[in-house]
Amino acid sequence: MPEVYLDHYAASPVLPQVIEAMLPYYSERFGNPSSLHGWGDAARKAIEESRQKVASLIGASPEEIIFTSGGTEANNTAVKGIAWAAKKKGNHVVVSAVEHFSVLHAARTLEKWGLEVTEVDVDEYGVVHPDKISEAIRPDTVLVSVMTANGEVGTLQPVKEIAEVAREKKIPFHSDAVAAAGHIPLDVKDLGVDALSLSSDMFYGPKGVGALWVRGGLRMMPLLDGGVQEGGRRGGTENVAGIVGMGRAAELAAGEMEERSGRLSSMRDALIEKLPAAIPRLQLTGHPARRLPWNASFVVEFIEGEGMLLFLNQKGVAVSSGSACTSRALKGSHVLSACGIPAEIAQGSLLFSFGPDNGPGDVDYVVEVLPPIVERLRQMSPLYDKFQKAGGWLG
Repeated sequence: MPEVYLDHYAASPVLPQVIEAMLPYYSERFGNPSSLHGWGDAARKAIEESRQKVASLIGASPEEIIFTSGGTEANNTAVKGIAWAAKKKGNHVVVSAVEHFSVLHAARTLEKWGLEVTEVDVDEYGVVHPDKISEAIRPDTVLVSVMTANGEVGTLQPVKEIAEVAREKKIPFHSDAVAAAGHIPLDVKDLGVDALSLSSDMFYGPKGVGALWVRGGLRMMPLLDGGVQEGGRRGGTENVAGIVGMGRAAELAAGEMEERSGRLSSMRDALIEKLPAAIPRLQLTGHPARRLPWNASFVVEFIEGEGMLLFLNQKGVAVSSGSACTSRALKGSHVLSACGIPAEIAQGSLLFSFGPDNGPGDVDYVVEVLPPIVERLRQMSPLYDKFQKAGGWLG
């Protein structure tokens, strides 16, 4: 039986070249970068070389890169740190309704600290419209945070246009680029953003390491207090091996982006074309054209995502679903809800995320095995039975 891994948004393999670059920093180059001897010098130099590589990936200056433990810490640092540093100027933050929970929950923490938060709605494709951001901004707004791309439905946001709105109103603008960095070209100067979050694992580097770019001169309170590491902006002994891995992964992503994007988007497009033709009442989610090259996401009516995941796993296929089963309720994705997809349909979400080891045959295999699974689950669905008895329309 084939083994087809299509869950790269959840976890991706670390490239062999990245592992090779990291290994010495677990053994002979194990020094602490803060130490004043040769071992410390070697570690410190490695970090600065990686800082340059990560900065180059997004058109930034190396001194503006802060290494973190991942995208979640980068987002928390940006949202809480920028807003809290500006609390004397105002107490209002604007985010979109489709942000990752590391942004949304950080914003809700700000509410507990006495700030106010406005969540801006999106259209049916999950697009955040700049005019909606403009309407949400108030005289006391101190931060706008809208993601570069949504990893669940794949939609690319009009970041440059939103940045223009924020800049005209002199409001700092942060963008969560975790799902996009390393897969689409990003230049912080061209985009006009003030802060940008990255995560190494999304472009085939190690887990547990990320970065936050912050424009020089922008005030930000550190999330972690400690030593003077990262220019005093993020305390704690650096994860040298992880940072080296992120730097090497960023270097590879920059050099191979066009080839990777073309290969992944061809498989994405094939699945988007073939799957709706093979399964009735299956709907693409996210923007049909402006989407991440590795993302193909759908909702399948009358059944739940977890059932499809379990049966696909029996066929050797790994994918994700936007719904989450709890002991008392089946809760749908907040992203799909924000896109206006009814809860009973959002339960049947599927996310296929392509990666370095996938090929065209994987698409064909999914198109072969998924339709019988959907049919089997629908035959057990009371909602589907009602649909059939109603002659194909539920009213």
